[in-house]
Amino acid sequence: MADHDERDAPTLIAYKLVDDSSMPIIPAPSSRPWMDATAGKFANRCLPLLIANQSGWFILNSHEFRATWNGRADNSGIRIEYLKGADPHPVSCHFGHGILTWTLPYLFRTSPGYNLLARGPANLGKAGAYPLEGLVETDWSMASFTMNWKLIQPNLPVTFGIDEPICMLVPQRRGELEEFRPEIRELDRDSEIGRKHNQWAQGREQFLVDLAKTGSDAQRRGWQKHYFHGRSPDDTAAPEHQIKLHLKDFVGRPDREPDPQ
Repeated sequence: MADHDERDAPTLIAYKLVDDSSMPIIPAPSSRPWMDATAGKFANRCLPLLIANQSGWFILNSHEFRATWNGRADNSGIRIEYLKGADPHPVSCHFGHGILTWTLPYLFRTSPGYNLLARGPANLGKAGAYPLEGLVETDWSMASFTMNWKLIQPNLPVTFGIDEPICMLVPQRRGELEEFRPEIRELDRDSEIGRKHNQWAQGREQFLVDLAKTGSDAQRRGWQKHYFHGRSPDDTAAPEHQIKLHLKDFVGRPDREPDPQ
């Protein structure tokens, strides 16, 4: 991948709104418990999953609590029972309708032209609740924002643990999606793309047939690794390929930090 001058690198700054924040921010890891629990950890062979898992920073929960929604739309419809952690408690029912709201102890600022997507942790589901996503123009806004999850089943207690990821931060360049020109084209089987796709498809089909044969080379290999290794079936190397992301940690800086604008 191309090297970038650190001085020109886009910034993501978390200004602390309280002196002692107990909600750490960490680079999202590649592992997921449910992936490790699959037979032979086969889910960890899926590089697109692993890369998506790492594509942002986690904000970790600070208090263990149990939330139960009774199905009503008003703000009193959720009962929150704190199990571990002292005051102040960061979670409330602010919007009603079974929505849990975390007050995040940070004001986030990004470089000019960058938004910040606040979403749930990638590929990490939770029974009885799902995260609500928001896209914030953090290059100019002086407002902090909250993270919200919706409880979806009345009378089902949902527990969030200490250090459980409750938010994933993903910077996005504003307007970039709108610059794409989507097209649908017929696949010309005689074109270079068509020939290479056919080679991959035929090889995949044959590999699945051979995988069922005792003592076959496919069984010994266990899985095809072309994509993981960044190579086409004809062994052509990808011009750029990543098998792991290396997001930087949030680091402490002097109190008087210049504004990113």
